[in-house]
Amino acid sequence: MPHTQIRTARCAALVGPYLAGKTTLLESLLFAAGAVTRKGSVRDGNAVGDNSPEAKARSMSTELNVASFDYLGERWSILDCPGSVELAGEAQAALMAADIAIVVAEAAPEKAVLLAPLFKVLDDHRIPHLLFINKIDTLGDLRVRDVVAAYQEVSARKLVLREVPLRENGQITGLVDLVSERAWRFNPHKPSDLVALPDSVRDWEAEARQAMLESAADFDDALLEKLLEDMAPDSTELYETLAHELADDLIVPVFFGSAENDNGIRRLLKALRHDGPEVGVAAARIDIPSDAAVAAQVVRTMVGSHAGKLSLARIWRGTVTDGMTLGGERVSGIFQLFGRDQTKVPQAAAGDLVALGRLEKAATGDRLTEKANLGPPADWPAAAPPVHGLALRAENRNDEVKLSAALQKLREEDPSLTLDQSPETGELVLWGQGDVHLKLAMDRLRSRFNVAVKGQPPQVPYKETIRKSTSHHARFKRQTGGHGQFADIHVEIRPQPRGSGIQFEDAVVGGAVPRQYIPAVEAGVREAAVRGPLGFPVVDFAVRLTGGQFHAVDSSDMAFKTVARQAMAEALPACEPVLLEPILTVTIAVPSAFTPKVQRLVSGRRGQLLGFDARPGWPGWDEVKACMPQADMQDLIVELRSLTFGVGSYSAEFERLQEVVGKAADRAVEIRKDMLAAQ
Repeated sequence: MPHTQIRTARCAALVGPYLAGKTTLLESLLFAAGAVTRKGSVRDGNAVGDNSPEAKARSMSTELNVASFDYLGERWSILDCPGSVELAGEAQAALMAADIAIVVAEAAPEKAVLLAPLFKVLDDHRIPHLLFINKIDTLGDLRVRDVVAAYQEVSARKLVLREVPLRENGQITGLVDLVSERAWRFNPHKPSDLVALPDSVRDWEAEARQAMLESAADFDDALLEKLLEDMAPDSTELYETLAHELADDLIVPVFFGSAENDNGIRRLLKALRHDGPEVGVAAARIDIPSDAAVAAQVVRTMVGSHAGKLSLARIWRGTVTDGMTLGGERVSGIFQLFGRDQTKVPQAAAGDLVALGRLEKAATGDRLTEKANLGPPADWPAAAPPVHGLALRAENRNDEVKLSAALQKLREEDPSLTLDQSPETGELVLWGQGDVHLKLAMDRLRSRFNVAVKGQPPQVPYKETIRKSTSHHARFKRQTGGHGQFADIHVEIRPQPRGSGIQFEDAVVGGAVPRQYIPAVEAGVREAAVRGPLGFPVVDFAVRLTGGQFHAVDSSDMAFKTVARQAMAEALPACEPVLLEPILTVTIAVPSAFTPKVQRLVSGRRGQLLGFDARPGWPGWDEVKACMPQADMQDLIVELRSLTFGVGSYSAEFERLQEVVGKAADRAVEIRKDMLAAQ
């Protein structure tokens, strides 16, 4: 296979669904490249990736892992991205800095839908990518072409087989390269053996090769002309054509193998080496200024409890040296990463992926030059809207200030975390992409920052209002030594339309209540509305002050504020108080096959369906719109993902307050009473 020497280091990202085998593939690539002498495993907890305490505890990738190494004289960095949909933000950021992505998938057609969101991101950002079908030894009686056909249904780019399997007794025992037409027999955990092309696969190989040629010819007129004239292109020309079309994100080459058994891994490494685009292709894609002598971009921010801040950065142009100014700050240390190991180096050249020390102002996505911090590019992936929240509190009250600082650092690492101090409930709510995402954050608070926290579902910000008008007379009189306290008022209380808030009207005539005490009456009314008869804030009512009495000596602002609170407490129970719950407008995005299930899900959660339509830019997907009570939203994402193989998502925004009666109202009031009693 021809090869033109590429002098810049390159970067590949391993992406794919949870359990596809990405971390095992990383270990196999490192072993095949000679970067490790002994292959580790996720199961034994000794892999280069998945080395954090959180990852080991869950036997899954919980953060981006990096391994840089040399292979045949070239520098490579591999980004092993978490596969959980809840951690997709890290994977998307990594993809923006990669020259090429390796999409890892299982040999299971029924799991094709899991790749739809990933392919969409890759296609939208025109990131070159290939598909590696892992666990090929589990294929059974299925044909590789059937698996590829299933994945083609969720890919806008043409999937092009680069290999076909060799089978013996129903087992995959090797592969045939469709470009060179050479065959290899798998030799588990060792390099494959070159063998003669078996007669039994010649027809299938010729058919698959012709399909590959036709797919490549769709974007190459010269190749198309040769095919029309029944001329066979030579392998050198074909390799160059396929590499060019991969770099332009026109096709998706398909390879297969078994990371567990190290089968097909060296073929994948060679494909990366020969077909992977140079660093300049990705630099142009993310709008790195062409006039910058030195340019880098932050891929991930890492904040330790003691080691300080490290910015994982891809060097796009020039050479970054320790101590130089980058993005307006001094670089304090350059480190090459290999899992948890950090090796300090004096400089990093174009293409390298390194950690830069103490760039306190740099955030994930920022493009840094010698002169300025240019911020992220316009098409940098936006954080997904939060779908799950936990109200946090420190187990030790003395850690409250420490908790706020630690949460700020976590949010700097993970922009998909958001923090909200709820004005209605007073809770500190951490929002994220799911239960696993938030529990990871809680574990990191404890392990990195020594802040133990408890989390619980956030309170629903219920309100209450009134249905009936009433008039009420209240008097407050208290005699103590010296001046006493006296205030007397007559008020009318009436309901108002939804959304009106609290209205106060002064209708006193003849000076029955002096003007200077009117603001105190209004203040008392509003204070009393903070907690109504049902235990929640009262809204959408009006109070009209019609009269009263005062005492020249004993009356005061405090007395009139007190009597106003007293009047409200006595009168509101007679106004037929009713509970109001927040209703959200929800947009749920799912593959069309799951739309009926989602409609039943909405109906089962007291939701009102508003309709559904095709999701713009997502062939084969729908958007279901509904109004749903916030009280029924807490674990919606869990059930939604369960129904849709993990790919369903939603966004929500406040719509209105709506009366709620019956068991739902009784339950909410009872919970509120218990909570207030415990305070």
